[in-house]
Amino acid sequence: MSEATADELMAITASRLLADHRVVFAGVGMPLLASALARRRQAPNLTIVLEGGIIGTSLLPGHLPISTNEMRAAYGAQMLTDITDIFLFAQRGFFDYGFLGAAQVDQYGNINTSVIGSVEHPKVRLPGSGGANDIISLCNEIFIVTQHEPRRFVERVDFITSPGYLSGDDSREQAGLLFGRIGAVVTDLALMDFEPGSKRMRLRALQPGVTVEQVRQQTGFGLLTADTVGQLPPPTAEELQIYRTLREGVPA
Repeated sequence: MSEATADELMAITASRLLADHRVVFAGVGMPLLASALARRRQAPNLTIVLEGGIIGTSLLPGHLPISTNEMRAAYGAQMLTDITDIFLFAQRGFFDYGFLGAAQVDQYGNINTSVIGSVEHPKVRLPGSGGANDIISLCNEIFIVTQHEPRRFVERVDFITSPGYLSGDDSREQAGLLFGRIGAVVTDLALMDFEPGSKRMRLRALQPGVTVEQVRQQTGFGLLTADTVGQLPPPTAEELQIYRTLREGVPA
């Protein structure tokens, strides 16, 4: 089995965070791959929900959807409803996990997927929120998955598309977001969480072969460090095989 790529490291690390008998609201791409991997490994009773109204998808290996609205995303689904019902379920607290990516994420877990630069004169226009604002506001626990580089990990996002802990401390609750938390940030370098008091991002564990200094060099703000920084176990041959089969299909 060949060495894991950066994407495989992130997806496999993220998949390990998902427990059995839970519900995950996943976007397409890496969040969906991580969720499907967990379902085929340690969480066979994990229910995967997609924004397009699909509940309980099992996915067809090698034919993963590129949109939550295409019918191949519904392969093996338990229920087909509509987007309104999905967000009503989220408002009622039915979703244990939400999975999000990020173009930018700051020290308080705020996510930008709208613009790079000013809103009036953006350097880059990004896809926008989609359902991400609802997911981070309504799901019980949020996991963010993204590559670890200074342009993504910024002290303050250019635009808050999806609110994390806003300005820290109790500012999220003061803004009316009374439940849900940003549980972890997974990258190709490390696993981070948030310090309970200040709500600032905190380094908890390193990917294999990575040092604390490397993580700090790739982070555009002063990253807190846990008293003990752990070492994440490398992907197993089983995890890599499941991931690659999901992505590429069953080998001939």
